[in-house]
Amino acid sequence: MGDGALSVWEKSSTARVVPSARPRKLAKVPFVELADGRLQGVVSSGSDIGRVYVSSVEAGTYTFACSTNNNRPCGGANGWFCNHIRALIGEAVLQYGVERVARYLKVEVSGDEADAGAVTHAMTSTRPAQGDRSAAAQVFSRFLRHLAYLELPPVTAPLPEMQWFPTTRAVA
Repeated sequence: MGDGALSVWEKSSTARVVPSARPRKLAKVPFVELADGRLQGVVSSGSDIGRVYVSSVEAGTYTFACSTNNNRPCGGANGWFCNHIRALIGEAVLQYGVERVARYLKVEVSGDEADAGAVTHAMTSTRPAQGDRSAAAQVFSRFLRHLAYLELPPVTAPLPEMQWFPTTRAVA
C-alpha cells in the first residue's frame, strides 16, 4: 500500500484509540500488539517470576518464535506453538476481538464459533515453521517503553518526548 492510498486521517498525527474488546488481566500477558506484520508480545513465565518470554506469530505464514527476555530459546516451542504463544493468541483475542486478530493474521475461521481456540487451530493445522528470534529485542524494548509510561504521573498535558509529532493543524 503506497503513501497515496492513505487517508488524511491516517496521515495525521493523531491515532484513534480502540477500546479493548473485553477486559483482560495483565499478569500472564502484560503486552500484546498487532504490529510489524505479526502478533507479538510478552508472556510471563509460569515457573520463574523473573523471566518473561517474547513470542510472535507472523501474519499469513504463521511462522512463530518464542524466546526468553535474554534471547534464550523457549523449551516448549519445538516445532509447534508453545503455551506462551497460545496465551498470546488468547489475550490478543480479548484485547482486539477475534475478527480483528483473524483478519490481521489472515486466518480463516467460521463466524459464529470463532474464538482464540479456533484461530489457534486454524494456524497450527497448516504446520507453520519455527522462525528466527530476531524481532524479540525490538518487541521487548517496546514493552519496556510502555512500562516506563506507567511510572509517569497522570497528566493531561502532552509528553515532551512525544512532541516530535506535528500538530494536526500545522501548515507546511
